Amino acid sequence: MFSLLHTLFFFIVALAILIVFHEFGHFWAARRLGVKVLRFSLGFGKTLWRYQKTPHDTEFAVCALPLGGYVKMVDEREGQVAAADLPYAFNRQPVLRRTAIVAAGPVFNFILAVLIYWLVFMVGEIGLRPVVGTVAPDTLAGQAGFQQGDEIVAVAQQRTPTWNAALGEIVERAMEGEAIAVTVKVPDGSLRERVIAIPADLPEQPEQLYRKLGLRPWEPELPPVIDRVEPGSAAEAAGLKAGDRVLSADGTAIQTWRQWVEWVRARPNQPIRALIERDGVRLPVEIIPRPADSGEGRIGAGVRVPEQVAEAMKVEYRLGVFPALGAALDKTLDYSALTLKMVGRMVIGKAAVENLSGPISIAQYAGQSASLGFTQFLKFLAIVSISLGVLNLLPIPVLDGGHLLFYLVEAVKGSPVPDRIQTYCQQIGIFILLCLMGLAFVLDINRLFT
Repeated sequence: MFSLLHTLFFFIVALAILIVFHEFGHFWAARRLGVKVLRFSLGFGKTLWRYQKTPHDTEFAVCALPLGGYVKMVDEREGQVAAADLPYAFNRQPVLRRTAIVAAGPVFNFILAVLIYWLVFMVGEIGLRPVVGTVAPDTLAGQAGFQQGDEIVAVAQQRTPTWNAALGEIVERAMEGEAIAVTVKVPDGSLRERVIAIPADLPEQPEQLYRKLGLRPWEPELPPVIDRVEPGSAAEAAGLKAGDRVLSADGTAIQTWRQWVEWVRARPNQPIRALIERDGVRLPVEIIPRPADSGEGRIGAGVRVPEQVAEAMKVEYRLGVFPALGAALDKTLDYSALTLKMVGRMVIGKAAVENLSGPISIAQYAGQSASLGFTQFLKFLAIVSISLGVLNLLPIPVLDGGHLLFYLVEAVKGSPVPDRIQTYCQQIGIFILLCLMGLAFVLDINRLFT
C-alpha cells in the first residue's frame, strides 16, 4: 500500500511540474505578446481551488483530474468577445505572434530540461566508477576488445566520469546505428580506444540491448548478504529482509553474491528452495524469480557492499556554472534528437511499438526514480520534459505541432486554413492520439503481468 501511495504521489508531483511549466510557456508568451488570458488551469473537471485578483484578471485554477492543463485565451472562435477585448483576441493576432504563443509551451519543456540538467551538473552527484567487469567474448564489447579492468574515460570524445554516464552515452549512440569510439584507461594507466560496431539488428528493449552490448560494471567478490528488498518484488513475497545471508540454493552452497545472482537468473518462474541465515537463525524460504525483459530470472534484491569497497568505487562529479550550462544544453539536444529519431523509426516500422510508455509505466518510473534520490527524480523529470516537448511539436492536429503546421500553411498561402479543414484534421488527430494512448495503456498492462 505504501509503495502504491509513494508511486502515485511522485507521479502527481511530476505531472504537476511538467504541466505547469508547459502551460506557463503559453501563458507567458500570450501575456508578452498582448493576448488576454482568461484562465490558467492545472487539470480538468471540477475546480478544487481558484484564485482571481479581479474579475478582469486571469483566473488560476486547480481541478480534480491532474492529467493535463490548459490556458484559455480570448478567442472569437470559442464564443462572444466583448468589443473592448477584440484587440487582445488570439485569433486576431498576426501569424508570427500566434506561432510564438503556441511554440512557447514545448520550448518551455526544453528550457525546464536545461535548467534541471544545469542544476544536476552544478550540484554534482556521486556515481560508480566506469570500470568494466567480466566481458563475454560473444558480446559487442567482447568483439571490440574490452577487457576486465578497463576504465571508460570518454565515449565519442564525451567525458564519462561515472558508469551511468558512460553506459548512457553508449546506448544513445548505439540507437543511432553507428560505430562507437570508446576511450578506456587500461590497468597499466595507458589510454586505448575500443570501437564498438553496431549491427543492423540491434535489440531495442533495454535489457536485451544491455545483454547484447555485454558491458557490466566491475564487481568485487561479495558475500551473499541482502542489503535492500524492492517493494512488490519476488524477494519481498518470499519474506526476505535486509541483512539476510543466503547459505544455499536447492542444496548447493552459495559462497558469493555473483553465484547467487547467476543461480536466480537461470531460473525464471522456477521455485528456488533457499536456506538463509537471519540474526544467527537458519530459515528455509522458497523464492520464485520473475522473468525480466531479457527472460532471465529476477527477485528484486540488492547486495550489501562493505563500506571500504563502496568508497573505493565511488566517484564525485560536478561542473562549474558555465561548463554545467554547456553540458546541460548538449544533454538536452542529444536526448531531443534521440527521442525524435526513435519516433521516426517507429513511424516507418524500424522500431517496435513496445518502446511506448503509458501513464502506468511513467508512474512507476516516477516512483522508482524518487526512491533512488532527489537527483535521479530530477533526471527523470528532465527526460520526460524533453519527450513532451518533442511529442508536442509533432505535426499532428490537436497537438501544438499541428497548430504550427496550420500557421506555416497560412504564412505561405497568405490566408488561414479553412475552419472546415482544420476541424476535419483535428478529428483525425484526436483519433490518432486515442489510438496511441490505448496502445500505450495496453502495453503498460502487459508489462504489469509479464
